[in-house]
Amino acid sequence: MNEYLDNARRSIQRAMSSSYHSLSTVASTAGGLAATTGMQLIGRLLGLKAQASMDSMADSRTTSSTDLGSPSAGALDEQQTRLVSVVCGFPKDIVMYPDYVRGQFGEDAWFKTSTSKADTLGVADGVGGWRVYGIDPGLFSRFLMRSCERLAHTSDFDSTRPEHLLARAYCNLLEQKQPILGSCTACVLTLHRESGILYAANIGDSGLLVIRNGAVVCRSVEQQHHFNTPYQLAVPPPGQGLNVLTDGPECAALLEFDMQPGDILMLATDGVYDNVSEELLLQVLSHAAGVTDPVKLQMYANSVALMARSLSFNPHHESPFTQNARRHNIDAPGGKPDDVTVILASVV
Repeated sequence: MNEYLDNARRSIQRAMSSSYHSLSTVASTAGGLAATTGMQLIGRLLGLKAQASMDSMADSRTTSSTDLGSPSAGALDEQQTRLVSVVCGFPKDIVMYPDYVRGQFGEDAWFKTSTSKADTLGVADGVGGWRVYGIDPGLFSRFLMRSCERLAHTSDFDSTRPEHLLARAYCNLLEQKQPILGSCTACVLTLHRESGILYAANIGDSGLLVIRNGAVVCRSVEQQHHFNTPYQLAVPPPGQGLNVLTDGPECAALLEFDMQPGDILMLATDGVYDNVSEELLLQVLSHAAGVTDPVKLQMYANSVALMARSLSFNPHHESPFTQNARRHNIDAPGGKPDDVTVILASVV
């Protein structure tokens, strides 16, 4: 394994040996990481080590940050399954997106929300090719995810049918008086509290995986028309419908899986899956099994996002994208620079 990857992994392992000193530090760090690159990332992560305590986090630690974890346990039935979830990511072009904005990392978008019936999460990856036509690819993905988050709180939301949620959000986008042009991949999932069943709808090459007992026990199906051309929801410019690849919500690949306490769920865009192998993901995330403290869970999410970010710009990395390209007789060495979004959740 090349020296660059070894250095990244050693940095991650050092960071994973400690816990952050407060939840407010984690929240500010997640945003700060999104505004730094290269060796600054390593320096920031190693800097956190000096602030970390080797002892376990105190039971009295506050968990009030809106971006970390789920609603307080006291507000939920303790007998029901729920998710403790955190988010981390990086925009590909940090100059273009210098500030952290909740719900987006570059052209990627995400949401996570909870009700008494279910936890609902989603990621979407705006198709960057629209930028050459003067269209911001991030607008489409952000609107879609914000609509999903809002609709997940309506009285008629069916927490066992995430494909309906995705379809309604897409229809909402189509109905806008001011057209929102573009396209994106999307993966939306719900964890039904009463049954403990995970339901997911996936369009394209974003997706989810579930880790249990050190192994991947569930993974969403990637949808590609052909190499590097994923399925995608789209709204083309007027008169260009026949020239734009468009897949409807009915094309979503559906998934059901019976979750168990201690399972680790990762929902991510292809900026992760194209650059980090399943083997490396397991090496990091297997240690997160049973972690319910959002502060500690954030550490693992940051590690995965940092690893994906670092490897994406490594020209010598034997990435999953490179391996897949080779199978199609295409020469595409190194990592694939892209926006990175990771939502990491622990089942409790």
